[in-house]
Amino acid sequence: MNAKGRMPLIKNYFFALVGVLIALSIDIYSKAWVISNLRYQPPRIIIYNVFQLRYLENRGAAFGILYGQQYFLITATFLVLGFIFWFYHKVPAGKRFYPLRFCSILLVAGAIGNLIDRLRWGFVVDFLFLEIINFPIFNVADMYVVISCILFAILVLFFYKDHELEAFRFKKEKDDD
Repeated sequence: MNAKGRMPLIKNYFFALVGVLIALSIDIYSKAWVISNLRYQPPRIIIYNVFQLRYLENRGAAFGILYGQQYFLITATFLVLGFIFWFYHKVPAGKRFYPLRFCSILLVAGAIGNLIDRLRWGFVVDFLFLEIINFPIFNVADMYVVISCILFAILVLFFYKDHELEAFRFKKEKDDD
């Protein structure tokens, strides 16, 4: 690959890094604010009976599953990050595939945001509570992960054609000719 061919690749990785850093900064800042303002405090009601900020130390994964399994969750996060990096590298060039890159960036930011908490505190700081539906308390990194996964599913199911996703096959099928 010549220098001109590498430029779009370098630009894609640069924008990905900037995107991850921006999203990660928002997550880290929000958790720092919550720790300094809500820890040992009663919940802050934002919309009565609908939404509140409530400090929670989540020692498990989503919905508290795998409670206390920090080493497993940390290892799983590194495996997921490795897969996302592989995936991002395989995403074809072009504006049509920007949504897949965006999903990858959000997913990486969310995974790293919660990984930082696990490594630093031994738990993940959660604080967003939708009281109206009694939804489990979550954080900004969790939103990144959920949004990226939903968007990714919509893209794969309804936006991209099968031939556009060929780059992600692990094994090419042999022709019957």
